Amino acid sequence: MSSSAAAVTEETRLYRIGEVSRIADLKPFVLRYWETEFPMLQPVKSPRGHRMYRQEDVDMVLKIKRLLYDEGFTIAGARRHLRELPGNGAGGELAAIKHLAQATADLPATRLNRRLLLDLRDALRSLLTLLEGK
Repeated sequence: MSSSAAAVTEETRLYRIGEVSRIADLKPFVLRYWETEFPMLQPVKSPRGHRMYRQEDVDMVLKIKRLLYDEGFTIAGARRHLRELPGNGAGGELAAIKHLAQATADLPATRLNRRLLLDLRDALRSLLTLLEGK
């Protein structure tokens, strides 16, 4: 197999939800829930209805996990942060860090608290919507 064929195969590789679950160390139900909360996370469906994640979806799952678990974002805050990412591609991580650092440095503490409360409100609304749907 030539190197260009290997590159094409690697780019088009699809992962099933169980594989992504193991890669990200998350339960499959968490991934399914995140699909409802993060519009940018949209795995394709196979003809049999199985979720098939592209590499960009796997990368997005890992990014969401980092924002929620490591950086302490709420779901609403992470969603907003991902929407506002400049360049949302290669190098987007560094640009996002610089953007976030600049935005928080320019805000007084009261504005930061307000932003945190707004994120909390959005997260509670999402949870309420989820509970009402059951």
